Amino acid sequence: MAYYLGIDIGTSGTKSLLIDQSGKVLAEATASYPLLTPKPLWTEQNPEDWWTATKQTIQGVLKKAKVKGADVRAIGLSGQMHGSVFLNAKGNVIRPALLWNDQRTLAECEEITKRAGGRDKLISMVANPAMTGFTAPKLLWLRNHEPKHYDALRYLLLPKDEIRRRLTGELATDASDASGMLLLDVVKRQWSQELLTKLDIDPSILARVYESEQVTGTLKADVAKELGLSTACKVVAGAGDCAAGAVGNGIVKQGILTASLGTSGVVFCHSDTPQYDRLGRLHTFCHAVHGKWHMMGVTLSAAGSLQWFVQNICKDLAAKKGVDPYEILTQEAAALSPGSEGLFFLPYLAGERTPHADPLARACFIGMTNKHTRGHLARSVMEGVAYSLRESLEIIGQLEIPIQEIRLSGGGAKSDLWKQILADSFGQKVCSINAEQGPGYGVALLAAVGDGAYKNIEEACKATIRVVEKRAPRKASQKAYDAAFPVYRKLYESLKDQFGEISRLDA
Repeated sequence: MAYYLGIDIGTSGTKSLLIDQSGKVLAEATASYPLLTPKPLWTEQNPEDWWTATKQTIQGVLKKAKVKGADVRAIGLSGQMHGSVFLNAKGNVIRPALLWNDQRTLAECEEITKRAGGRDKLISMVANPAMTGFTAPKLLWLRNHEPKHYDALRYLLLPKDEIRRRLTGELATDASDASGMLLLDVVKRQWSQELLTKLDIDPSILARVYESEQVTGTLKADVAKELGLSTACKVVAGAGDCAAGAVGNGIVKQGILTASLGTSGVVFCHSDTPQYDRLGRLHTFCHAVHGKWHMMGVTLSAAGSLQWFVQNICKDLAAKKGVDPYEILTQEAAALSPGSEGLFFLPYLAGERTPHADPLARACFIGMTNKHTRGHLARSVMEGVAYSLRESLEIIGQLEIPIQEIRLSGGGAKSDLWKQILADSFGQKVCSINAEQGPGYGVALLAAVGDGAYKNIEEACKATIRVVEKRAPRKASQKAYDAAFPVYRKLYESLKDQFGEISRLDA
């Protein structure tokens, strides 16, 4: 029997899972690590923590599944996108990695846009405008603010690709993850020599680009021995977490979309050809499906908004009662009417990406009166995230991309209440599928494809993924959200200048 490992290097922890040839999940393991915030709006992690967690979770799933390491034929890698791992010539990490939600690079985004010849010219080269979360601005930040570290720089890798290097010794990436660096010609699926020249970036610091199912190497002997695996075990290119999660949800053909409620939220649609939002509100990236593309809108704080609320507002109360705080919040929020009686939440805890691309945006509750309770606050958080995701859906609709089915994923999508809020807010049916593991499952399937267990990823998804639940919008609730949504959309524009003023006070 052949088995396949999927490894997802997430923001809060690493998750590994093992599947058999039929796609059945045999075991899962997770290991967490800290998020470093040395300054406001800065987020970093130590790559060594990812590696420790990777080894721990691989060993954990092998032990749980009770399979022979020699029978694990291939590994797929996924990870948080956009993060920057800076390595010197000896392969040592120079400094902690800057993450996808780090917002320090606003000046570098302006520099990139200017050097490229303007926003439209930049989009023509790499399909996307400069945004603070992307990798290229982080590289320029290193050059501008830590010149000694920049002088020592020899290689620049993404988070999952640092784990690949530790596993195989190879410097490689995949087209989907590379798309989020703002250095890839997304149409040609190769590094943009034109932009690299304009930014004065040496292309030799970048990894070789593969398609997601292609084999990039095999395990080093010492690593294989430590992990209890074979040196013949292949490591495929894998995918960034958004594309990997889409594969894990079966989003491999047009018309099927996914809306994810992880730490961040993503609305993701497949495209057979590269399409662009000329206003730059959506990202156009290479898909993990060979030779295909995708568009996506991003809410930087989705389930992360509710997690923040629980940890700061309800954790102590729940501990006293000995009850899961999410259970308390769900009960209180479910008892209230759609729209939270005029209370709105803007989910900008880490700035925002779609549709505003504003790192200075701030989260806030608006419309609060003395009638509002903790339950209203909780429900408004869920609704604010739903409104934000709806903004991405509406842009996709404006671009005339077909929307036939919306599949939900991520930890937040396990909430029955939140699922119904999404259906009501979107005004469309939302679906749950049998596979709930997301990115890790997606790259495990890619590993199986790379090993020849399936002809392609479309065949793998068709054989393993199916819809198990559908939720339709409720007419009265949909009407309430349709009335509230235009108000929500006006709030950002009304507060945009104040967000900038607040950020200067917080500097």
